[in-house]
Amino acid sequence: MLDTWNAALDYIEDHLDREIDPTELARITLTSEYHFRRVFSALAGLPLSLYIRERRMTVAAADLLDGMGVLDVASKYGYTADAFTRAFRDMHGLTPSRARRPGAILRSRPAVTFHLTIEGRSTMRYRITELPPFHIVGKATRIPLRYRGENTAMTEFHRSLDPGTGEKLRTLADLPELPDILFVSDGFEPDREDGSLFDYYFAVASTAPAPPEWNTLNVPASTWAVFQTSSDTALAPALQQLWADAFSEWFPSNPYEVIPGPEILTVTEASPNWSSGAGELWIPIQRSR
Repeated sequence: MLDTWNAALDYIEDHLDREIDPTELARITLTSEYHFRRVFSALAGLPLSLYIRERRMTVAAADLLDGMGVLDVASKYGYTADAFTRAFRDMHGLTPSRARRPGAILRSRPAVTFHLTIEGRSTMRYRITELPPFHIVGKATRIPLRYRGENTAMTEFHRSLDPGTGEKLRTLADLPELPDILFVSDGFEPDREDGSLFDYYFAVASTAPAPPEWNTLNVPASTWAVFQTSSDTALAPALQQLWADAFSEWFPSNPYEVIPGPEILTVTEASPNWSSGAGELWIPIQRSR
C-alpha cells in the first residue's frame, strides 16, 4: 500500500517545476483527493500544500545559488516575482537576492519517503459500524485549528456556554450509539494548516428536528470507524493521540478511506478532573477503491 504513496511522492518531485494536480495524486494512490490530503498531513507531519511549497523553495534556492536569475527561477516554479519573493522569504527567512550573499543561511525541506514500520506504536482498538441519518444539535463556533498547546479559542468557547447547556442538550440526545455530549469538528479548510478555521460543536446526536435555539448539522447515513482509547493517568492526551494514530497508522494499513463529514469525539468515562477515563473517535469512511 505504501508503494503507491511513494509513487505519489515521486510524482511531486518530478513536477515541482510544473502544475501538481492533487487529483492525480489521489489517482496514483487509488484514493480520493480528500483522503489523500488528510492522510498525507498525518504521515508527513505537514499539509500537502505547505510541503509542495517548501520543496519548491528548497530546490529554487539551489537554482539561485547556481546563478539563475530571480525572475527566471520564479517563472520556472510558476510564481510571479512578488509571490516568489514572499514564498521564498517564508521558507528561508530572507529574500532571493540576499540568499546569494556569502554566508547566507538557508533552510531545506527534505523530500519525504514513507516507510513501513515493523511494529506500530500501539494496537488500536476499533470497530466499523453503520449509523442512520441524524443531526448534530448544540452550540457551534468557528475557531482556528491548533496542533500544539492549548486551543485558547476552544477554551473560551466552552467558558462562554450558559450554565446547564450540557443538561439541556442531553434531553435531546436520542441516538443510542451516541448517547452523551459530543465534541464535533467539521468544515475544515482543505489542507488543515495550523491556524486555519474549522467548525466546532458542543452537541449531541438527535434523529428529531432540533429546536430553533440550537445550531444543527445534518449528517447523512454513513459507515463509521470508531477508535477507542482509555487512560488511568492522562485521558486528554490519550484522546488527542487518537487522531494521530488513526491517520498515521490505521488508515495506511486498512482498506478504508476517510470521506467528508464530521469527526466526533465522545468521552464514555471520565473521572471528575478528567485525569482518567475512556473515549471514542468517530470518523466517516468508505471502502478504498
